[in-house]
Parts: sequence; C-alpha cells; structure tokens
Amino acid sequence: NEYLSISEDDAWTCLSHLRDIHPNLAHYRLRAALGWEPVPGSSRVSDWIEQHRHEFAPVITGPDEDAEPVYFDFSVASLEFDPTSLTVPGHAAEALWKATGDGVSIGRWNEPRLAYTGAAYGTLSGERRTVHIGVDLFRQEGTPVCAPLDGIVHSTCISHDQFDYGGCVLLEHRPDEAPVFWTLYGHLSHDSVLQLEKGQRIRSGEAFVQLGAFEENGGWVPHLHFQIVTDRLDLEGTFPGVAAPSQLATWLSLSPSPKNLLGLDGRVDTPPRLSTEDLMVRRREHISSTLSVSYARKLHIVRGHKQFLFDAEGRAYLDAVNNVPHVGHSNPRVVDALHRQMRTLTTNTRYLHESILDYSERLCAMLPDPLEVCFFVNSGSEANDLALRLARVATGKQDIIVLDGAYHGHLTSLINISPYKFDGAGGTGCPPGTRIVPMPDPYRGAYKGMTHESGLAYAEAVRAASDDRGVAAFIAESVPGCGGQIVPPPGYLAAASTAIREAGGLFIADEVQVGMGRAGSHFWGFQIHETDDPSTHVVPDIVVLGKPIGNGHPLAVVVTTRAISDAFTNGMEYFNTFGGNPASCAVGLAVLDELRDQGLQNNAHVVGSRLLKGLIALMPKHSIMGDVRGVGLYIGVELVRNHSSLEPADSEASYVANRMRDLGILISTDGPLHNVLKIKPPMVFTTEDADHLVAVLDDVLGEDAVQAQVKD
Repeated sequence: NEYLSISEDDAWTCLSHLRDIHPNLAHYRLRAALGWEPVPGSSRVSDWIEQHRHEFAPVITGPDEDAEPVYFDFSVASLEFDPTSLTVPGHAAEALWKATGDGVSIGRWNEPRLAYTGAAYGTLSGERRTVHIGVDLFRQEGTPVCAPLDGIVHSTCISHDQFDYGGCVLLEHRPDEAPVFWTLYGHLSHDSVLQLEKGQRIRSGEAFVQLGAFEENGGWVPHLHFQIVTDRLDLEGTFPGVAAPSQLATWLSLSPSPKNLLGLDGRVDTPPRLSTEDLMVRRREHISSTLSVSYARKLHIVRGHKQFLFDAEGRAYLDAVNNVPHVGHSNPRVVDALHRQMRTLTTNTRYLHESILDYSERLCAMLPDPLEVCFFVNSGSEANDLALRLARVATGKQDIIVLDGAYHGHLTSLINISPYKFDGAGGTGCPPGTRIVPMPDPYRGAYKGMTHESGLAYAEAVRAASDDRGVAAFIAESVPGCGGQIVPPPGYLAAASTAIREAGGLFIADEVQVGMGRAGSHFWGFQIHETDDPSTHVVPDIVVLGKPIGNGHPLAVVVTTRAISDAFTNGMEYFNTFGGNPASCAVGLAVLDELRDQGLQNNAHVVGSRLLKGLIALMPKHSIMGDVRGVGLYIGVELVRNHSSLEPADSEASYVANRMRDLGILISTDGPLHNVLKIKPPMVFTTEDADHLVAVLDDVLGEDAVQAQVKD
C-alpha cells in the first residue's frame, strides 16, 4: 500500500545498515554510551597481562637485543614524519630506518594519524577511521616474529589490497584466570603465513612468521602491526587496526593497550588528548570571552594542509571559509621561504635589503599606474589605519564616507568607520566625522539588480555625502564581505570614485579580503566590472592589502601614488618595527610565485564559476535561499524566511553552518543580519571540493530544522 508505506524508506535504509553491524559491536557501543566498560571482561584481560608482564617473550628484536626502543610520533600534529612516510618508500623510510638503528622502533597505540587515506578507512556516517589501535614494531622485511605467550593459530588471511595487512595471523590465547583473547600480527610475508595451519600450537618465544616486504604488506614500510583483540566479532584472520574517533571507547576496549604484553613502557600509549570542554575551561581562565570560538561544537584544530584542516583526532574538514591561507594551508614554498630568511636575517627597514625592493616592485607592477609607492605593516587593520592617515594628510580634511554595514578593522580609528561594529551589539552609533552611504546591494537595497543604472544610482549617494567638500576619503571593500558578500552593480566603483575626487577626496580600495586573484576574472576586486571601455576602469588613490598576501604570516601593505606619499612626508617619520622585514617580504614573494606558477587566479575563476552555478541550481529546490552571489572564490548565500519581506533566516543560517561543520565542511555566517552563508576557501579549492560542498549543502538545506521556518 503506497499510502501506508510512504514513511518506510528511512527505516529500510537504517535496517540495511544495521544488518552489517555485528550484534556484539552494537551491544558494546550501547554500553559505552552508558559509561560502562564496553566489552565485559576486557579489563580482566588487561589485568591478567599486567600481572604476568615479566613472563612474556620478546615479539621482535633488532641486531642489538639490548638497544633501547625508539618511539615515533606519527600523530596528526607531529613534525617528525610526513603523514605519508609510512606508505612511501624512499627518503622518508630511510630516515625512519636511520632513527631505528640496531633496535626496534615503536609506533604508538591510540594515536590519531593522517596516513589512513584509502577508501577502506571511510564509514557509513562519512567519518574516517583515523586512530591506530595497535602498536607498530619497525624492522626490515624478513625479520622473524615471535609469539609472546603460548597460543594456537586461530585463523590467517592474505590480502592484496593497498593499505591492508598483507599477510595476517590471529593467535588464540586461553589463560586459566582470564577470558579468551587473541593477538593479531599484520604486515607479514605471504610465504610465512601460508606455512601455518589452523589449530597449530605456537610456543612462547617461537619465531613463527616473518615481516613482509613493502610490495606484499599493503604498501607500508616493513613493520609488524601487533594488537590485542578481546572479541574478534567473528572475523577470520583479520581485525580492524584503525578506529573512528566517535567510537573510540568501544574499540579501545576491543583492543586495549598491548604495552605489558610487549614489555614496553608507558611511552607506547599516546598521551591523553584534551577534550574541547577541557580546552574551553583553560581558555576562559586567561583569554577574554570577547574572542569568540566558532561553531556550537568547538573544533580543536592541530594541522592544516592545502584546503583541509585536521582536528586532534585526525578528522579532516574541507575548509571553505578561511581566505587567509590564500595559496593553501602550510604551503611548502611559503614555509621554506620563511624558514630560509629567518635563518639568515630578519630586521627592520632601516637597513637596506633586496627582499623589500623585490616585493614592492612586484606588487606595483600588478597595479595600475600611478600606484607605485608601498608602506609595509603587519595587518589589515594597521594598513587601513595608515590609509586614513595618508588621506587626511594629503587632503587636509577629516571626514570619511563608508558603506552601511562595512567593517575595516579593529583599531579605534577603524571601529569609528565600521557600521558593522558601531551599529551592532556593544556599539555606540555613528561617531562624528563618519558619513554612511547605502550598501550597493542589488538584492536587498533600494536599487534592484545588477545593472549599470543601479550602480550609478548607488554612487549618487557618495556624491551627495561629499557635496560640502569636507571629506577626506571614501573607503570601501571592492566586494564587501561583512556587509554580506555583496557584489556591487557594474559602474558603481567607477562612478563613486569619480564623485569623491570631484569633491576633493580620495578613493581607498580595501582589498584585504578579495584581492590577489580571488575574484577569478581579475586580480583585484576593483577591476571586476572593467571592460575595454576606459570609463569602466577604476584606479584607486590608495589600495590596502592584507590577510592573504602573507598566507597566515602577519603581512599587509598600503600602496598609493607618489603625490600622496610625498604629501605624507612632512617631517614626521613613519616607522613600523616589523613591517617590511626581510622574512615577511620573502613570504610575500613566495605567495606571488605560487599564485603565478600554480595558475590560482584561473583556478578561482573556473572553480568559483562551477561552485556559483551549483549553488544557484539549488535555489528552485530550497525556497529559503533568497540570493546567491559572488565572484571567483568569494561567494555568499543569503537565507530568508519570506521572499516578499526578505525576513532574514539568521538562526537557520547558524544551524546550516554548524551542520556543515558536523558533516566535515567549514563555512560561516556573515552580513549585518547574520543570515548570509560565507564561502571563501583557499585558492587551491578544486572542482571536486565545489561539487561536494554543493551536495552536502543541498542535504542540509533539506533538513526539517531549516525548512520549518520558511513562510513562502
């Protein structure tokens, strides 16, 4: 009956997943959720092993049996070895063997790692298995492996899959005073495993198998994966050696620490990881609560790579919101440039050095004439503050025109020109000397649509605000971010810059967020509406750069004309202790090199266009999507509850951002009404990333919690 069975689909989907879960495993997870010992009897096994810890034979020894073991740190945040060092022969493996020497090297139990990249490590929920629940014993291929105590061969397995065990054996142990348990031996040579027979008795200290070569042990550097198993869940010859973080309590009960069975000390157990709750308690003790932490479920991020961030448990998050790591998190070229220069020299601009000259020449060559003089500072806020000083000195005037909803930095001078702050919570309203003009918002503003006429209409407000000729500057983000990821209509910036100049003021283009190729079609945000017609060209008097130009290193630049710079040179020296130091300039040059060599501006155009198109395609399906807008990899999705009144869906936007975080994608909310989903990923974002983001957002927008408040 179609009517009666309409609600059954989800139940059948759930049952199809549940049938593949062993009943014991379900039982243990329920016990773990109650705070009980997940596997009844697991602690008795561990207690028995501890009581007999001096009776077990060595499992693997090196040429020097007395050599102390070397403990490796392969955890997510480790700098000892690259995450791929266990799966790539060559230099990394050679470094591992060099550190091992004539002893045995140890890979730790309960350690989150990034090495587990194969499809086999995925789960139905999308969470990846990242936590190593055995112990690694590193020696060369062919090394004999011994049993630490008497047992029988329960089962064996030969796997040819990449990242699997290769040859694997389960030995069964039945102590008189403890429950039955098993020991697992993985990454063995196939020949040695094939010689074993089921039920074969293995004596303590007996060498019964050998370590396999790289080619036959799943593609890992030769080593033994050793693991205790307290319930094999009816598996034959194998058992998972890596667990999902959310299920860790259960799996650590299924495979407790083997340190006493191996005769190792506490270093084999990875130190306990602080919970986010513990970290928040520490943070509240010494960090002001005005420094917010993103998401309802806080993230403990310990590593970044390209467009991904990794938490302490090794879970990967697709970073679609951090535009500061412009050319990717932990970019090797940028890191190497900083490292080399810091090892050589880092001082200030009172000494001559080529790097500041090289960098300033490169920047100015990328900007239109007559922008040719650079000032180096450490942050976008410092840069915007200096831009205001330059404008006021050059014009002899004080007032500043700003866009409604704009944000330009956290210094006092910038809070005073940031309606996003002074009109928001804790603000005291518009101060004297600040003149506000409407945000050129084609969706929510007075003049609708992306037409040249609407751009001119918005620009008239700048002309009106500067009519008394007491204005020093009009400052605007070329594509406003905190204002809601707004793309101004064509002609707006050209007309507004003309209007302010006719009144004797200057146009300051704040490119802190959208500059450096992010717009895709053009390198600078103020150029996005340029055509062959010279009247569409915009040449700011001052350009402010920050955030992405240092890829996370504190670097910002103000670029202006010779005339404005000369006016500022009035006898009062400008000096910045750190601005323009050789290390910062080396970083800036490396970022420019990466942008050029990796074709990242074009990537922003191609990937951004695909992402924008995919998001727009969702609009007919989800009526909560009021507007989708953006340029390149700088995109906003405005959520509204009612298309007629444009009632902002702010709580829904917050819900969506938090749900995306739970599903492994980081976005944020922005805009004066806090109802715009902000998408500004690193420039190395791929088309696959874009498609994945669209698919996950599609699912989240379809959830009842989002749809419940939509009124039309």
